[in-house]
Amino acid sequence: MKAGYKQVKRMTTYMRLNHWVVALSMVAAIITGLYIGHPYYQTYIADPAVAKYVMAWNRWVHFMVAIIFDVSSIVIAYMYFFSRFEKPYKKILPTGQNIKEFVEVLLNLVTLNRRKNFDSTHADSFNTVFFLVFHLMLAWMLLTGLQLYVHGLESGLSSIGNWWPWMLHLVTDWTIPVSNWLIGGTSPTSSIMDVRISHHITMWLIIAWIAFHIYYQVWRTIFWKEGDINIVVGGSKFVKEEK
Repeated sequence: MKAGYKQVKRMTTYMRLNHWVVALSMVAAIITGLYIGHPYYQTYIADPAVAKYVMAWNRWVHFMVAIIFDVSSIVIAYMYFFSRFEKPYKKILPTGQNIKEFVEVLLNLVTLNRRKNFDSTHADSFNTVFFLVFHLMLAWMLLTGLQLYVHGLESGLSSIGNWWPWMLHLVTDWTIPVSNWLIGGTSPTSSIMDVRISHHITMWLIIAWIAFHIYYQVWRTIFWKEGDINIVVGGSKFVKEEK
């Protein structure tokens, strides 16, 4: 380690593992989701795609990574409040200190690091709120996705019993009118198509979020010179020691 710097632990092994599992699952969800919405490839073998269950496999992979997101989201929600390493919820509370820090981090970004009046040693309010937005979008994707899934069980039956579609309808039917409102629907009645459009738009918002997330982590690494990009790999960053 370079002289004059101290190593600061920022992510535990589990947090890093969870990050990469979610990242890989997100790639799989986007690829399969785009195919489900509009099949954009077939197969290079002579048989038609339907004979090899290409859509079925895409739907299966999409559903499996959705389950991974479910489990990850529950664990992250728990860690927001009860993590022994750090409790992110403290950074999203609208306190005077958090609001000031949020503004300062934003100004730091806008001014290209010409102004830096905050402690970058630990998680800041801006980044914490930014990740909260991601998790809220992910929760919306899960709820709308389950509504689209249960829409296919029109008989009200499933291989594991009637309780499964009944529970999904109970939990996700409200996403239909909310989706209609979100997309600015002009129809007097809501439909499952509103949910599809909302699900699709949210996917593109998440892709935009990912693009900015990668850009911002590289930006912090270059401008702050604290090795922020190493956090998701080694779990630590390196901060100048105060003299």
